[in-house]
Amino acid sequence: MRHTLTLLVFTAAVAMALPALAQNNKSAAQPIPEPPPPPPGFELDPATEPQVTIRKRGEDTVEEYRMAGKLYMIKVTPPGGRPYYLIDERGDGKFARQEGPETGIRPPMWVIHSW
Repeated sequence: MRHTLTLLVFTAAVAMALPALAQNNKSAAQPIPEPPPPPPGFELDPATEPQVTIRKRGEDTVEEYRMAGKLYMIKVTPPGGRPYYLIDERGDGKFARQEGPETGIRPPMWVIHSW
């Protein structure tokens, strides 16, 4: 019993001393190296990045989001109010109003292939 108590006290002392020892070792830290360049043939296509156009309509700020030239979402921010979104969920040009992307369940919808 006595040896078990001694072992527990020693283990607790070592556990409390380890963070202090790690902080004193900051001078040995190495800077993070630069990431390697992307592999050949891996260039980002600007067509896959969304294009955002910001306009003022009256007092509202309207942000239009396009992917490959096709409008898929509009964010309308009234002055002093909460923004709301008009989203084309099916890609047919019919927009449905949503109060925010955090409302309701939104399953992920990605375009896998289009032609």
